[in-house]
Amino acid sequence: MKVLRLLPLSAAIAMALAGTARAEGLLELYEAARAHDATWQGAKAQYDANIARAAQARAGILPQAGLSAGLTRSNYENDTPPPAVADRSFTTQQATLSASQPLWRPANWATWRQGQRQAQGAQFQLVAASQDLIIRVSQAYFDVLAAQDTLAFVRAQKTAVAEQLASARRNFEVGTSTITDSREAQARYDLVLAQEIAADNDLRVKRLALDTLVGKTNTQPNPVASPLSVPPPQPADPEAWVAASEAANPAVQQARTAVEIAELETTKAKAGHQPTVDLTASYNLTRNVGGTAGSALETRPRNGNIGVALNLPLFSGFATQNRIRETLSLQERARSDLEATRRNVAQAVRTAYFGVVSGQGQVRALEAAEASSQSALDANRLGYQVGVRINIDVLNAQSQLFQTKRDLAQARYNVLLGHLRLRQANGTLQPEDLDRLNTLLGR
Repeated sequence: MKVLRLLPLSAAIAMALAGTARAEGLLELYEAARAHDATWQGAKAQYDANIARAAQARAGILPQAGLSAGLTRSNYENDTPPPAVADRSFTTQQATLSASQPLWRPANWATWRQGQRQAQGAQFQLVAASQDLIIRVSQAYFDVLAAQDTLAFVRAQKTAVAEQLASARRNFEVGTSTITDSREAQARYDLVLAQEIAADNDLRVKRLALDTLVGKTNTQPNPVASPLSVPPPQPADPEAWVAASEAANPAVQQARTAVEIAELETTKAKAGHQPTVDLTASYNLTRNVGGTAGSALETRPRNGNIGVALNLPLFSGFATQNRIRETLSLQERARSDLEATRRNVAQAVRTAYFGVVSGQGQVRALEAAEASSQSALDANRLGYQVGVRINIDVLNAQSQLFQTKRDLAQARYNVLLGHLRLRQANGTLQPEDLDRLNTLLGR
């Protein structure tokens, strides 16, 4: 009696592809995606733009300097009788260098602090984009492995059904079975052929998606090591993961930064009631070529001054008061958005945590189901040989076994990806997690 056994997970496809492509790990493919993925490149460009925009806020507390120059040609006509100044034309050349330094401008300092918070917010956005790239690469990576497993299982099932079809035909020829057994086996074989075509196309599509993401061709992920042992989430408490998200999750950090920016906006609005003080200085040089309207002599007067300018707002038509009310409302909205973000993140963390725990339980159940399905198939094969089982019983047992194997492979990948999604949910996902995950993959 021939007993149906399969190679370890993904090994059949990996062996077939050996020599045609070098297997690559998750971290290696992630680094390739960072250099190629358009979404990540766009996020990086947006980060650079946000940093440059935030730096512009510093200009309000730094000195300002300017240089102005002018050239004027004048024609003077005098109708007064002599000895008055005669008619003539003259040129005036003028240059002024001016500078100012804010001494007391509360609104400018608040704007500068807002720029610092905006730079922090840009960093949080980049972290979120990086974590999203990790998940997208991992999803595409495991999609390829799952598609490889499905194709390997379908081909193994095709081989097993072909053997069962040949056995049914032989038994029919010697008169120990009916034509029904052969037709049932033939129908199942035709169905498996259709499944093989679909699985082969699905693998091609999944591989193309991974290639597009990482900018390579014929990418071959490392197969999952067998047997696979994935540890449970540590710490084994969902509330500990939720607590960590308060300080680590980029969405929460960005919402908290938005509250600080809104508070500084209120500070700016209140500054509308306060005076401003600036230190000013200027130096003016004028050259009168051909004299002036009052003299025919060429002159070069110079003028320099330095001082302090005070500006005290008295009344602005209630614009400042209304602006303060507006910013206070926006500040309250920012606090509400922060609380909503915290709740959403906490819910996402708990969902991801229980998803991993449930997935590990599902893996254990499917491992037991796989062993039971294998035993059921062996028993049905033996029963078919001794005449207590019919051909359809064996075919159904084969289908159940391969479906269980396919579900088990997918469940294992879901658990691995679930660990990464849990860390993304609470904001602690880093590229180093991919390196640790590589220890579970064949390298």
